[in-house]
Amino acid sequence: MSNIRFDAMERAFTRTGVNVQLPSDKISDYFATNVFTVDTMRRYLSKEAYKSMIASIESGAKIDRSIADQIASAMKSWAMSKGAISYCHWFQPLTGATAEKHDTFFTPIDNSKGIERFSGDALVQQEPDGSSFPSGGLRVTFEARGYTAWDPSSPAFIMQVGSGKTLCIPTIFISYTGESLDYKAPLLKSQHFLETAALPVCHYFNKNVKKIYPTLGWEQEYFLVDAALFHARPDLQATGRTLLGGGAAKGQQLDDHYFGSIPERVYAYMLDFETEALKLGITISTRHNEVAPGQYECAPVFTDVNVAVDQNQLLMDIMDRVARRHSLRVLFHEKPYEGVNGSGKHNNWSLATDTGVNLLSPGKTPRTNMQFLTFFINVIKAVNEHADLLRAAIASAGNDHRLGANEAPPAIISVFIGSTLTEVLNELSNKVKKGAKVDELIKDELKLNIHKKIPDVLMDNTDRNRTSPFAFTGNKFEVRAVGSSANCAATMTVLNTIVAQQLVHFKAEVETLKKGGETKDGALLRVLRRYVEDSKRILFEGDNYSDTWAKEAKKRGLSNVKTTPPALGFMVTKSAKELLVGNNIFSERELDARYEVLLENYEMKIGIESQILAEMVQNQVIPATVTYQNQLITSIKGALDIGIKKASLKGQIDLVKQIAEHLEGLHQGLAAMEAAHKKAHAKKSSKAKAIAYCDLIKPCFDTIRHHADELEYLVDDQLWPLPKYRELMFVR
Repeated sequence: MSNIRFDAMERAFTRTGVNVQLPSDKISDYFATNVFTVDTMRRYLSKEAYKSMIASIESGAKIDRSIADQIASAMKSWAMSKGAISYCHWFQPLTGATAEKHDTFFTPIDNSKGIERFSGDALVQQEPDGSSFPSGGLRVTFEARGYTAWDPSSPAFIMQVGSGKTLCIPTIFISYTGESLDYKAPLLKSQHFLETAALPVCHYFNKNVKKIYPTLGWEQEYFLVDAALFHARPDLQATGRTLLGGGAAKGQQLDDHYFGSIPERVYAYMLDFETEALKLGITISTRHNEVAPGQYECAPVFTDVNVAVDQNQLLMDIMDRVARRHSLRVLFHEKPYEGVNGSGKHNNWSLATDTGVNLLSPGKTPRTNMQFLTFFINVIKAVNEHADLLRAAIASAGNDHRLGANEAPPAIISVFIGSTLTEVLNELSNKVKKGAKVDELIKDELKLNIHKKIPDVLMDNTDRNRTSPFAFTGNKFEVRAVGSSANCAATMTVLNTIVAQQLVHFKAEVETLKKGGETKDGALLRVLRRYVEDSKRILFEGDNYSDTWAKEAKKRGLSNVKTTPPALGFMVTKSAKELLVGNNIFSERELDARYEVLLENYEMKIGIESQILAEMVQNQVIPATVTYQNQLITSIKGALDIGIKKASLKGQIDLVKQIAEHLEGLHQGLAAMEAAHKKAHAKKSSKAKAIAYCDLIKPCFDTIRHHADELEYLVDDQLWPLPKYRELMFVR
């Protein structure tokens, strides 16, 4: 077995780089060339169809089926001009990956003739099998029908895989009975809810605004590993993370990888996938080395949240495919390697208007400061009211390894706003609370003086807090706790919904005060002041990793749920259902089903890890260790036979004893894990099983790993069968 490791290393060391040919010296020459953009629509569509398409994109207006026929024909003509011969509905089922069902444009007329066709019906709706995707009981195996339905707000694009090109149409995915089976449908509902809730509040400050939409800019962290080394590790192949592996002597402690020179082979890979992404309209604007060896990051320009989610899912697919042609594998798991930083996907969220204003960007005048403070404080209040639901949205088996591990925020949800804004909120709270007449505070110069303390750009007024799970970073909120493999839609759906609900409550409270005789500005300030007081428990400016904060958070009534099964329980509480079901983001049946899917997903991931771990230990670690142990025993016997005193062999004998102890530890650990499996399988409900996998099976991993990793340090390097951390992270 040891030959696999050394063969893999030899292949990794002798790789020749891929020569990446850019389409042009200017990105602008090929940006979005494979996207059915607004400009492309204008060229290919009739005026009638173009107007209908734009209306659907901007306001969600329904597209008539006759117009859909025109749009489909135009899409087909454009796609075929780019070399596409087929099309697919591209969707995001609850697997966490994307899915697609391909159909050819070609339709035979008789045995000798055919024609390329694409109808409006085929554009608008298709019927993939709905039974083989996770549904949480919404679908049973013999009820296979499911539907994909076109989402015009996200542009169609052409995906090239090798020499094949396919027109991809972003869609939602629903069951035969109408329940959502994907991430996109609830996201679109939450986006619409937020847009309708935010607009009336925005009209307090600017009546000319006609549309508000949430924006998202994600930051994608990932690891790269040579393909040969990847395939020599069964755990990486099956789970995306190393279940065994002693730490390398040199890891990230020197901080020399972070922002360092990008290795040439990695740089070629980055250029390659960025080029593919740019053709698809994904504006990758930054790239750099991350903290851990072999870890990197890329990030785009902000865009509409729905499009941003689609682009992130698409990019991960592109990155995986491009990595293969560079003889690399990309790891999106939140914790591929023990002892070094894991990976996140920071979600930078804000609100924008059709007039070009970022509602979370402070302006230069008192009036725009008030608009900023209104939305800023309402977001904080929303997080305060629904922190547990946000915790559920970021929960996953992979993220459990990362949260709170001195590289990511802890499981306690809190909000960081910085010293400047803390002072502003305190002043707002104190002055109004002391009974000053609100009308006096609203005069032209706003005696609160807040406009003098909020410059147009806040980024340099306070340091950044990398330990905060929800941080204000100048003109946006950064959700830092999202895992690197996650679909952003889960967190964005919750964030959109809780902020929308909060804005609805805010509007109602302001109007009630106005009816009671309060001025508009007075009512705004009075409600905002109370929100500041109500939300102080969620605000924290210090070190989120400290034991002091954990104790303080408990006093404040903030949850600290460190594992996924109990965190997912926050999805189906009474308050969560009132919020999500009450606002038609999910039906109760959909929400319960989603909860079941996530519990089953957790159980299956832990189950796969346990099986792979047992196989690696039994088939690779133990045989290699016993071989070395026998070599030592033979050596000791030979030494004794030629008269060497036993006392002189103490080191070798002690080594044999150490190995024997760790071998016994492995056997006991495997037996304990098998017993834990039996107990977990006896549980009836998905919840009980997931908890058992978390509390009974997963702890066995640490015990088994301890003994295996100690043996890695003891066994002859020539015999050890698995690529080691120093090879996985540093062979580039």
